[in-house]
Amino acid sequence: MPVALITGCSSGIGRALADAFKGAGYEVWASARKAEDVATLAAAGFTAVQLDVNDGAALEQLGKRINQQRGGLDVLINNAGYGAMGPLLDGGVPAMQRQFETNVFAIVGVTRAMFPVLRRAKGLVVNIGSVSGVLVTPFAGAYCASKAAVHALSDALRMELAPMGIRVMEVQPGAIASSFARNAGHEAEQLISEQSPWWPLREGIRARAKASQDNPTPAGEFAAGLLKAVQQGKPPRLVRLGNGSRALPLLAGLVPKGLLESGLMKRFGLRGQL
Repeated sequence: MPVALITGCSSGIGRALADAFKGAGYEVWASARKAEDVATLAAAGFTAVQLDVNDGAALEQLGKRINQQRGGLDVLINNAGYGAMGPLLDGGVPAMQRQFETNVFAIVGVTRAMFPVLRRAKGLVVNIGSVSGVLVTPFAGAYCASKAAVHALSDALRMELAPMGIRVMEVQPGAIASSFARNAGHEAEQLISEQSPWWPLREGIRARAKASQDNPTPAGEFAAGLLKAVQQGKPPRLVRLGNGSRALPLLAGLVPKGLLESGLMKRFGLRGQL
């Protein structure tokens, strides 16, 4: 039975992926941070793991556990992440650090900890990026930058891991039905303040936080598409799934930068002077 480790399985994309891979005959090790979510995953028949992807010691222990119990890891899906929303200068360096720790640094940390079991199984690493790393929008600068970094490190890892027989796939989802918008909205509300120079534009910030749920693709449909890609004899380097996943990168590549930025500024209320 092939073994898959999926991070961030409490809800949304992560849980849908866990269900899809389990249904396809994988032994799914599903991680979540909160104990109640881990209990829910265990009750659903997964090998549930309480895990903070930024905890190096916990990652090392998990790698050893998989090695002892299974001997190898066929698929690692680096899914855990969140979206920090709001003006870059309001969040400042601390917000950027938190965003990169979970969305970028953790991918390297998890993959490094799982390297021995991935190498033994000649496994596949799947990194969940985003079209937001290709089409950058205002009020999501930290998130967009983190996903652009995911794309770059996926390319580097693909070349560096190839001699070990480990393959790397990057996924750029579009709008997927999940709790992302609710969580992003919560993050934005924590940052929005009357003391901010962008306070008059707060509705634009809220609109950006909700943008990922504009006509979203069901998470189950996304998971089925990704499972199909993983099971190909030669998995593709890049997979785009979900509403807007093809159109938005095309837009970013074809529309003149100035015109594109003007349209995005209008969309999120950044026209005129404050």
